[in-house]
Amino acid sequence: MRYDRVDARILEIVQKNNRLTSEAIGELVGLSATACQRRLKRLRSEGIIEAEVSIVSPKAVGRPIQMLVLVTLERERSDIIDRLKKAIKSSAEVVNGFYVTGDADFILYVTAPSMEDYEEFTRRFFHKNPDIKGFKTMVVLDRVKAGFAVPVETPPCNKLSNR
Repeated sequence: MRYDRVDARILEIVQKNNRLTSEAIGELVGLSATACQRRLKRLRSEGIIEAEVSIVSPKAVGRPIQMLVLVTLERERSDIIDRLKKAIKSSAEVVNGFYVTGDADFILYVTAPSMEDYEEFTRRFFHKNPDIKGFKTMVVLDRVKAGFAVPVETPPCNKLSNR
């Protein structure tokens, strides 16, 4: 996946505010609205822009309990890993899930309306899964930063031909 300096600037802009119009983005990067729309369409189709989302306050929607959970598997086999990945993707309580190296095999960001609801989730998701050796929960006291913005490396000039 390749992009040029203008694409990099567009990516920086839409990560901060994806509700801007193509006209507004175009003005900021020196392009027409049509040229900006073409670039955004290409960035999406090439998978550079994976999704456009809103960050919702868990507390505002009745899920004030937030946890980071370190999950350890009984053994690391591809079928076991794939099953847990599928379970993570299908669980509404799991907001983010990462397959990682180190002491744990997965790290999950989980929200719940109450500790009782989280306990029920742990029974259903962890205790009933024979592939899970154990899990450790860290309760989030304060969400200091929330976002998905990735620093965009600006390529050198003339990396791509005119688009």
